[in-house]
Amino acid sequence: MAAGARSLFSFFFLPLLLLLSPAVFADDHSKHKNSSSPFDFLKHLQGCHKGDKIKGINDLKKYLEHFGYLSYNYSHANDDDFDDILESALKTYQINYHIKATGVLDAATVSKMGMPRCGVADIINGTSRMRAAKKRHHHGPGSSPFHTVSHYSFFPGNLRWPPSKYHLTYALRPGTRADAIEPVVRAFRTWAANTHFTFTQTQDYQNADLKVSFARRDHGDGNPFDGPGGTLAHAFAPTNGRFHYDADEPWSVGVAQDAFHLETVAIHEIGHLLGLGHSSVEGAIMFPSIPPGVSRGLHQDDIQGIRALYNN
Repeated sequence: MAAGARSLFSFFFLPLLLLLSPAVFADDHSKHKNSSSPFDFLKHLQGCHKGDKIKGINDLKKYLEHFGYLSYNYSHANDDDFDDILESALKTYQINYHIKATGVLDAATVSKMGMPRCGVADIINGTSRMRAAKKRHHHGPGSSPFHTVSHYSFFPGNLRWPPSKYHLTYALRPGTRADAIEPVVRAFRTWAANTHFTFTQTQDYQNADLKVSFARRDHGDGNPFDGPGGTLAHAFAPTNGRFHYDADEPWSVGVAQDAFHLETVAIHEIGHLLGLGHSSVEGAIMFPSIPPGVSRGLHQDDIQGIRALYNN
């Protein structure tokens, strides 16, 4: 009877499992291929401008606040009024991304703002910026803590690793997906080949200088992820050392349509770990956004930036 029961199970249920398995055990990019983005609300607001009062403008304010363009310390922070302050913030965004600075949420601006991107703000504490500027040296009292040259940028205060820490250890959190290890290793090799830093992988995650992991939604660092298609990853300035991928994104080792390239995003986030902010050069690794199916390496702007930060 038992053998007969097993035969009946195999006959009736195994074909059913085989039929269901492509849907149940789909890979990352087929799961997310048709998913909506947290930035989709922008499409509804396209064309809005100063003087408008449209449901959802508050979400635009939150977006610009999250990426550093808008402070919530003003009276219209929580309403749907498109006021002077929002127009000014939108113009700053447009300047940074080489869009005509009209202050109108036009199609080009919606398209750029809707792209998947790094979760690190473009403007931090109101002191940093991405757009090009002439070289400035700050040596005297009262000088600005932020320094930008060309298109690359630094964190406020020019945060960097001290000379005693130019050899850094890094580790991936135990249990990290196996296919992410080699892309992260290659990303560190890329930076080592173009800087004075050396990096050694260690299994001692807790004591590593740089810690790489995958996380979802609110993961305890004050910068929650937003699910598929919004912010892809983020990292902290020196000497914090934390770098998080959003585990809800579709990731790939090679370049794959509808998936994000693990190595490219790692190179970008390691740039933050070393002290680089975002660049307004669209081909630079430190440009804030990247579409799926694209890989990038270091650009001359990135190399100039890291060498300027460390004076070498």
